[in-house]
This record gives sequence, structure tokens and C-alpha cells, in this order.
Amino acid sequence: MFSFFRKKRSLFSEEDTRLIVKAIRHAEQRTSGEVRVYVESRCRFMDAMDRAAEIFFSLQMEKTEQRNAVLVYVALKDRQLAVFGDEGIYQKTGTDYWNRVVSEMLESFNKNDYAQGIANCTVQIGEALQQHFPFDKETDKNELPDAIVFGR
Repeated sequence: MFSFFRKKRSLFSEEDTRLIVKAIRHAEQRTSGEVRVYVESRCRFMDAMDRAAEIFFSLQMEKTEQRNAVLVYVALKDRQLAVFGDEGIYQKTGTDYWNRVVSEMLESFNKNDYAQGIANCTVQIGEALQQHFPFDKETDKNELPDAIVFGR
């Protein structure tokens, strides 16, 4: 029988997904900060940074206690990306830091190594979060899920 319903093809292999989730967990091990990765195919009619901000607030990432959540946003087919940090971490790192992180992620993307680029970016963000928001075993809790969020 013919089916009109097709299984949606994953944007990453299982191995790539594991690599990125492992990087998220590694980044969050040493900090009270939170990192999320959002991947979709297209970013139509919108600047990537505006889309990242829209997603950041729709996922309620601004509700972390210390305002130290970071979203790594990637639109694979449109070849767009952005990193959106909440005010707590952004104020401590500044624009140059975020531009450097995005630049390094682009280097991996230009080699078609998307998963490794996202994973490396996530680890770097974790290091900045650790420096400014160190882990405290008495008070720390995982405020946001570690799984990759896949959009449209």
C-alpha cells in the first residue's frame, strides 16, 4: 500500500547527533550556564540573529536563574548561523568573543563539517560560561534539556 506519510529525514546522522549532545553535556558539566542547539533547514525571510532571538525566547531560555543561557542556531540548507547569548553571559564576554566563536564555527562549516563545528563551538561556549559562571554542586541544576532541537 502506498503511504502519503514519509519518515522525515534527519538533518544529522546518529553519530553526529551524539557528538553534539556530548559536547553540550561536556560544556554544562563545569558551569551553571546552559547551552542549547537548534537546527533547521531554512531561515526564510529573516536574519539569522533575529531568528535565533525568536527561538531563544520561544524556548524560554531567558528564564535561567543567572541569565546565562546560550543558543547555537543553524539553518543548514540556507547556510546561516547565529549564536545568541542571554544578557548575563553576553555582558561578561562582549561582542568580540561571540564574533570569534561564530568565525571558528564557519571554518568548520566551510569544510562541510557541520557537527564538529557545532560541537567545537559548544565546548568553547562552555569554557566561557565556566569562567564567568562556575559550577556549584550545592546549587546547580540542569535548567534546560541537552537534546538538539530540530525545527522545520
